[in-house]
Amino acid sequence: MASYYRRKKPDMVFLNAKPINSGNAQAYLHGVRKYSIGLAERLDSGYQAPLNKKRSSVSTVGSHNNDFIPNIFYRNIAPVNWFLRIIGVLPIVRRGPSRAKFELNSAAFLYSVVFFVLLSCYVGYVANNRIHIVRSLSGPFEEAVIAYLFLVNILPIIIIPILWWEARKIARLFNDWDDFEVLYYQISGHSLPLNLRQKGIYIAILLPIFSVLSVVIIHITMSDLNLNQVVPYCILDNLTAMLGAWWFLICDGISATAHLLAERFQKALKHIGPAAMVADYRVLWLRLSKLTRDTGNALCYTFVFMSLYLFFIITLSIYGLLSQLSEGFGIKDIGLTITALWNIGLLFYICDQAHYASVNVRTNFQKKLLMVELNWMNSDAQTEINMFLRATEMNPSNINCGGFFDVNRTLFKGLLTTMVTYLVVLLQFQISIPTDKGDGDSNSNVTVADMLMDSLTNDMTLLGSTVIAPTTTTTTTTAHSRSGRGRKG
Repeated sequence: MASYYRRKKPDMVFLNAKPINSGNAQAYLHGVRKYSIGLAERLDSGYQAPLNKKRSSVSTVGSHNNDFIPNIFYRNIAPVNWFLRIIGVLPIVRRGPSRAKFELNSAAFLYSVVFFVLLSCYVGYVANNRIHIVRSLSGPFEEAVIAYLFLVNILPIIIIPILWWEARKIARLFNDWDDFEVLYYQISGHSLPLNLRQKGIYIAILLPIFSVLSVVIIHITMSDLNLNQVVPYCILDNLTAMLGAWWFLICDGISATAHLLAERFQKALKHIGPAAMVADYRVLWLRLSKLTRDTGNALCYTFVFMSLYLFFIITLSIYGLLSQLSEGFGIKDIGLTITALWNIGLLFYICDQAHYASVNVRTNFQKKLLMVELNWMNSDAQTEINMFLRATEMNPSNINCGGFFDVNRTLFKGLLTTMVTYLVVLLQFQISIPTDKGDGDSNSNVTVADMLMDSLTNDMTLLGSTVIAPTTTTTTTTAHSRSGRGRKG
C-alpha cells in the first residue's frame, strides 16, 4: 500500500525570507551574507583586487565590525510617531528591534484611553453647542452649510479607536521593517542609508503650528472666536494633518529604499559573480514589495475613513465658497478657502506619495532589469535575471487599502470628479430655492427647514397642475357623452 506521507515543501522565498541570526542586536553584526557587493564598492573606490580570480567573501572582511545601525526606519519616522502618541494615537510598545507590540495592559494604551475619554467629553460639549446653533439657524442656505461644516470637523475623533483596532498590524509592519534592514545589511554589507529624520523633525514642528493657525483663522472669519471651543478643533485638525504626514514619511521611506536598492543592484551588475547575488537582490525586492502592500493593509480602515472625511469636507467648503461668490468675496470666504485648500493639499499628498512609492518599487526597478545586457553573463545569471523580471510582473506593488481602492493619483482624480458632480447638484438645488428680497422683515424668521418645505410644496404644486389639467378634460368629455345618451333615450 502506497504511503501518502510526504515531505513538507520548502517555503517560498518571498514569503519567509528572514534575515540570518536576527535573534538579538549583537547577532545582527555577524550575519553578512556571502554574495555582498562590499568588495565591488571597494573596487569602485580604487581598491586593487588580488591577482587570483576567486571572488573573496565580504563576510571574512567586515562581518565583525560595528557598522550595522538598527532601527533606521523607526528613527526616521520617530518625530511624527511621538507626536501622535502624545495626542493619544498609536499606543504601541517597542522595547527593541523587531519587538513592537500592542498590549491592552500597557501604560501607553491606558494613557490613550484616558486621553480619548477626556477628548470625547470635550468634543461632546462642543458638538452640543453646534447642534443648538444649527437648530436655531435662520437665513440663507449657505449659512447652514457653514454650520454643518463645524460639525463635520468633529468627525476625526473616530480615527482614534480605528487606530486601536489596527495597532497590531502597524506593530507587525514596524517589525517587518526591522527584519528588512537586517536582510539589507546581510546582502549589501552596510546599513540602510535612509535620511528622513531631519524632514520628520521639521514636519513635527512646523505642521502643528500651521494647523493651529489655520483653525484660529477659520474660527475668526467664519464664527465668533471662543477659545474654549477652539481647543478640540486644534487637536482634531492636528490629528488628521499628522496622520497625513506620517503616511507621507512612510511612503517616502519606501520610495527612497526602492531607489537605493535599484542603484545598488545596478552597481552589482558591473561586478557580477555567481547567480546567487541576483537571487539575493530578488529576495530583497520581494520583501520590499511585501512591505509596500502591508503598508496599505495595516492602515486600511484609517485611511478609508480619512479619504471619505476629506472628500466630504472639501465638497462642503467649496460649495459654501461658490454659493457666496455672487454676493462678492467676504470675510467668511477666507475661512472657507483655507479649509478647502488645506484639505485638498492633504488629500493630494496622501495620494501622490503613495503613487510615487508604487512607481519606484515596481516600474523603476523593471527599467533597471530591462536595460541589463545578458550577452556576457553566464546561463545561471541570465536565468536569475529573467526570474527577477518575472517576479516584478507577478507581484503587485500597489498600496491598496484592504481591497477597497488603490491609493494613487487615480484616486485623487476620481474623488475630484465625483466632487464636481455633487457640487453641480448642490448648486442646482440652491438655485431652485425661491428668494424674495422685497418682503423686508417678513422673511427674517424663516428657517432653513421652512425654505426646504416651501421648495417641496412648489414642486408638488407644479406636479399637481400637470396632473389636474388632463383630468378636467376627461370629465367634460364624459359629461357630454352622458347627455347624448339621455337624448337618445
